[in-house]
Amino acid sequence: MTNRRKVITKNRKARRDYLVTDRYDAGLVLLGSEIKSIRNHNINIGDGYVREKDSELWLMNTHISPYKDAHNFGHSDPRRPRKLLLHRREINRIITKLRENGMTAIPLQVYLERGRAKVEIGVARGKRKYDKRADLAKRDHERQIERALKER
Repeated sequence: MTNRRKVITKNRKARRDYLVTDRYDAGLVLLGSEIKSIRNHNINIGDGYVREKDSELWLMNTHISPYKDAHNFGHSDPRRPRKLLLHRREINRIITKLRENGMTAIPLQVYLERGRAKVEIGVARGKRKYDKRADLAKRDHERQIERALKER
């Protein structure tokens, strides 16, 4: 059986605003109407972040739109905190990195794997303005080189 991964959404701001050092795949504790909304691509992780609470990791500030066909049985708060499912060793590793100065954990993408919603989180450090400018200049320079090689 192949390991099929269907990407639902990506956090585009993450690569621009953060320097990601480590990546982890985590499961999500969801309600039935939330997983149906995720399958319909009704999720926004752009403002999301990961917070430690009682030696557990929680996904905060992600918006999962209410499932329209759930009526009265759906989830009422689209921005409620959602528990992340990781191995204890991974949780401890992430928590120690989060306690370092300037480190944060952000969701990079949400995907479905064997019908289950997973989130890829990255432990990252925020980029400064000059770091962003340097990345843009580097990308522009690489594009110019590719164009020059293509014309030959």
